[in-house]
Amino acid sequence: MTTPEHAGTALPVNLHAYEAVAHERLPRMVYDYYAGGANDEILLRESRTAWDDVRIRYRVLRDVSQRDLATTINGHRLEWPVMVAPMAFQQMATPEGEVATARATAAAGSGMILSTLSNRTIEDVRAASNGLVWFQLYIYRDRGVTAELVRRAERAGCTALVLTVDTPILGRRERDLLNRFHVPSEFAAPNLGVDMRATLGAQENMSSALAQFILHHWDAGIAWKDLAWLRSITSLPIYVKGVVRDDDAVMALEHGATGIIVSNHGGRQLDTAVPTARALGEVADAVQGRAEVLVDGGIRRGTDVLKALALGANAVLLGRPILWGLAANGEAGARHVLQLLRDEVDLAFALAGVRTPAEATRDLIAP
Repeated sequence: MTTPEHAGTALPVNLHAYEAVAHERLPRMVYDYYAGGANDEILLRESRTAWDDVRIRYRVLRDVSQRDLATTINGHRLEWPVMVAPMAFQQMATPEGEVATARATAAAGSGMILSTLSNRTIEDVRAASNGLVWFQLYIYRDRGVTAELVRRAERAGCTALVLTVDTPILGRRERDLLNRFHVPSEFAAPNLGVDMRATLGAQENMSSALAQFILHHWDAGIAWKDLAWLRSITSLPIYVKGVVRDDDAVMALEHGATGIIVSNHGGRQLDTAVPTARALGEVADAVQGRAEVLVDGGIRRGTDVLKALALGANAVLLGRPILWGLAANGEAGARHVLQLLRDEVDLAFALAGVRTPAEATRDLIAP
């Protein structure tokens, strides 16, 4: 494949290096939108360092000459326990946008969650992948809009819904305010079910255009009853994304959730909230194997994936590094990002005395 060049080397050697390439290539407004967090970005930083703070009590003499990274999520076999998180406006990184991500994840034996705020249609993305594709959605003030999005996802062949619950309103993202973030006019948002551009043209009171759209259309009054309503209108499994507490995880299951995604929205909502590396164990213990638990937020190394599995996750979601790969070299860049991480996961398994995801148990984590 055609390779990005950076600092005199043919290919970035890790996911951090891909971010450096993307920083050089993307317009400032776009890079800051992808990279930024809420307020002082304390949680954005701690989402990464919290994984670094977890220590591995590795095993020895376990014969790791043969390893199998495969796992099953929602009845679908993945070649390794990593999927791609929902991320908006991917055409700002590469012309093919989410279609490139769909192809890359299918080739990597992974899966993806398509954002409501995608630039490519549900139908085009689903058609581009023979792998796992889920659809992420928000609940609108107009429940009819939400219901139609669900029907579109069903018709397209998405195999699960991901309800994001940590965004009743948009967090204060100061990079976007300073840059007056807006979606470039050449990019559509075809899965919203409403006209985004009328709202995105205004930036009142220094709010970003995206914040104005959310204020007008998404429902800040959503409650547990709305999860039960969503359960009533679809037969698709529903994963609730944005949970960081054990009691909320239990409530989600009681109201119809199929699975839990431990997430703080990439540090983009409530600054100084708990990093997912610290929340995961509590949520997994509360779920007690009754549902699948996934986690995102700051995953950058294969050891992070191993730690997440050991803390109780069934799989992890990879976010921003996919955008950096897309910015560096489109689909090929995203594929290379996934390959780098998969190689690191395999190495982490071997060095920790782990042969399969099932062997990544809590005793691997140092107290």
